[in-house]
Amino acid sequence: MKFPTPTPIDAILPELLEALKAHPSAVLQAPPGAGKTTRVPLALLDLPCLSGQRIVMLEPRRLAAVNAARFMARMLGEEVGGTVGYSIRFERKVSRATRIEVVTEGILARRLQSDPLLEGVGAVIFDEFHERNLASDLSLALVRDVQGGLRDDLRILVMSATLDAEPVARLLGDAPMLTSEGRRFPVEIRYQKHEPAGRLPELATRAVKTALAESSGDILVFLPGAGEIRRCERQLKDDLGDSLIIAPLYGDLPFAAQELAIMPGPKRKVVLATNIAETSLTIEGVRVVVDTGYSRQLRYDPGTGLNRLEVMRISAASAEQRAGRAGRVAPGTCYRLWTEHTQRTLLPYTPPEILVSDLAPLALDLALWGVNDPASLSWLDAPPPAHLAEAKALLTQLGALEPRGALTPLGKRMAALPMHPRLAALLVAGEAIEEGSLACTLAALLSERDLVPAGGGALSDSDLVDRMEALARKAEGSKAVERAATYFRRALGMTGGSPATADPAVVGELLLKGYPDRIAKQRAPGSDRYLLANGFGGKLSGRTALRDQPFLVAIEVAGGGTEAEIHLASAVSLDAIRRSFARSITRGRRVFWDEREARVVTREEERLGALVLSERQANPSPEEAALALTEGILAGPGIAGLPWSETARQYRNRVRFVAEALPEEELPDLSDQALAERIGEWLAPHLSGVRSLAQLSRVDLLGALKGMLTWKEQKLVDDAAPTHIAVPSGSRIAVEYPEHGAPFLAVKLQEMFGLAETPRLARGRVPVVIHLLSPARRPIQVTADLKSFWNSGYLEVKKELKGRYPKHPWPDDPWAAQATRQLKKRR
Repeated sequence: MKFPTPTPIDAILPELLEALKAHPSAVLQAPPGAGKTTRVPLALLDLPCLSGQRIVMLEPRRLAAVNAARFMARMLGEEVGGTVGYSIRFERKVSRATRIEVVTEGILARRLQSDPLLEGVGAVIFDEFHERNLASDLSLALVRDVQGGLRDDLRILVMSATLDAEPVARLLGDAPMLTSEGRRFPVEIRYQKHEPAGRLPELATRAVKTALAESSGDILVFLPGAGEIRRCERQLKDDLGDSLIIAPLYGDLPFAAQELAIMPGPKRKVVLATNIAETSLTIEGVRVVVDTGYSRQLRYDPGTGLNRLEVMRISAASAEQRAGRAGRVAPGTCYRLWTEHTQRTLLPYTPPEILVSDLAPLALDLALWGVNDPASLSWLDAPPPAHLAEAKALLTQLGALEPRGALTPLGKRMAALPMHPRLAALLVAGEAIEEGSLACTLAALLSERDLVPAGGGALSDSDLVDRMEALARKAEGSKAVERAATYFRRALGMTGGSPATADPAVVGELLLKGYPDRIAKQRAPGSDRYLLANGFGGKLSGRTALRDQPFLVAIEVAGGGTEAEIHLASAVSLDAIRRSFARSITRGRRVFWDEREARVVTREEERLGALVLSERQANPSPEEAALALTEGILAGPGIAGLPWSETARQYRNRVRFVAEALPEEELPDLSDQALAERIGEWLAPHLSGVRSLAQLSRVDLLGALKGMLTWKEQKLVDDAAPTHIAVPSGSRIAVEYPEHGAPFLAVKLQEMFGLAETPRLARGRVPVVIHLLSPARRPIQVTADLKSFWNSGYLEVKKELKGRYPKHPWPDDPWAAQATRQLKKRR
């Protein structure tokens, strides 16, 4: 095909056609403005292998898809819907005569699921593939799977301005790589001296005024989204009046307004655009670019459970793309509203969505495709396993997947609907109870921009009902919501419009189906703090109109940590939760230790995830109570904190002493650590009727300890570590067994006269340490060698104490003296 106006891409078209004749795939690199989006599809019409077949070209954005189709149709002298047509989310213009169909990526992925052979399609073109949308990565993986297994005649062409071509070529079986020269004039880059402070619309307005004074030609301003564009538009019109054309450019604009932005006008023009103007669109007359450096990028929002557009810094590659728009027709200027230092910190490329977005839609598509292992498909970047596992867990909760990963009948129905699985589950639930229209409206409200400003609602049972009323009042943004709702109704085969309002109870029940992990229970009556079924905490923020609801569905939850903020919610009844999750609700007894009350508590509970839906007190079995009590002991006071009697303490020490002195006997370990590890063996059987720490004083701890020893071991302890020893006076003196150190005997000196050999324990292996006491029972000597004491130490003690205690015997010869516990006899 010959073209009337030459473009840089024309020179490489013959080589491209030859490459696709010889190979099923190819990769084409061409900078913005080369003409690849409109010239390449038309050139492929001449390929003999594509004769009579349709060429499908994927565009990342609806506006680019529609304008590319319109431009190609004009080049052929036709209307859109003839040789060239398009299919986007809310609109389709094709006919039997259509040979080139420009689509957005989600359209192709859905078509592949219903027609895996792509009957009648000879080639698939992926345009602007460097943007790496989740849908484009999935579509390429599926098309490559079709080409490798079912359609070796299917051609794949990947086109990009900045993408590294080699990995893509390898992915396509070492496909040939072609590079086209661009048509670009030099662009002067002007940075800020200091990082500017202020809101982006105001910063952009100041920069536009500077550009108007310093340059000629139309100005293209990049702003993150429609809200910033509208504020900047108002400010420019207030400041500059009608001296120039102010033209917004974003996806939701009517086509006439888009035409105004794209085509030349009678006056100097300022185009205020989102990042849809980075690629694929040619805007006539632009010589100046003002770049705020931000865009809205798709990110998984854990707060809503959906993908959301977030304002983020652009990458260096995007900054280069934007600057290039100023050099399409002549030398130009780019005003970057950031410093050179900030430029050096930008990421080289925007991260692929498959690495940062919610993978629930991808997981559902893979299950429908019949893929259990994503590694079996060809990916430039494989979906992260952790993200994919989280997505599958959600699909299982929604009822779309069986526990082993197979698609359920509900999952197949959900996969047929063009929306996120959460919203698809909501729509299917609406169908089931004949509330499909309401469900479509709710899904539209959740997928489009919020109609109610922050803090704009009165007290209510449902934030979604409030938004339905705002929709009925035609609040700002209602048009986009109605368009989405109409699209959803069409997908369900329904007609009609959105209901003006709805019963909050029905709304809550429908939302349960899409947000089973977001059911929340009030922590206490009157509180604004909640516990969610997924185990996280939440607190009602000022944005939600709900207050003091026992149960609710938390639709939008923001922030991390232990307690996030609930911005959007709807009340729900306990009966509705029971009806919706009858199979997931568990009922059982829970016996646990209440640390605050220091007692065993038994409750019969009805649970859903982390939530206790209802509970009542019950009596534990002896075994349940013993287990909970022992757990409470270990978590609280521990073994050392038990009410040990002195006899029981001494028994533990006696066992320890014998175990150390006679290691060959291998006595049980009665240390705190060992008793804690075996608490269920020795203590639990003795806890009958005991429910609290206070009642532990009833327990025979000594008997429990002895139960750990055999009768033979108990006898060994009694023999090797007796509780008392008889001394020469005839007294039986208690032996003290300290926790650490040797056993000792505390006895009055006079009761030991005549004893030469120190008593020994543990079969004679360990001498008892003798604490000799004065008549006042104060220690006067500590010894483990009595013989030595009588021979040398006694005389010094006698000399010191005889005068102090004259009534007590102090013989000159302790060896021959009569041991006594009495005073001296009167003469």
